[in-house]
Amino acid sequence: MVIDDSRAMRMILSSTLTELGYEVCTAANGQEALDYLKDEKPGLQLMLVDWNMPGLDGLEFIKRVRTIPFYASSALMMVTTETEVEQMAKALEAGANEYVMKPFTADIIADKLRLMGLLQ
Repeated sequence: MVIDDSRAMRMILSSTLTELGYEVCTAANGQEALDYLKDEKPGLQLMLVDWNMPGLDGLEFIKRVRTIPFYASSALMMVTTETEVEQMAKALEAGANEYVMKPFTADIIADKLRLMGLLQ
């Protein structure tokens, strides 16, 4: 799942993940993503989350997802323009598995997926 308020960014990340063999769904913000997750999705193994979104932001989304037992072990990757080390630490403490700073390349996304054991 790609969660980002930017339509262009959703398209870029979706395309990257599709090329890597993933089936992709999208949400425009954290609340829309949480609403989607209410019906347990057994195949959903990865969520790429933007930090800065209206309504429910990415950091709060990650905190909430980590409280849902069904998704407690899902892979969460923060993909954001937030570049400060303190922000990265907050995201990882909240439950993100990896952190990618925008702008990024498809190779960076693939490398992070390999680190998480989701891509060979």
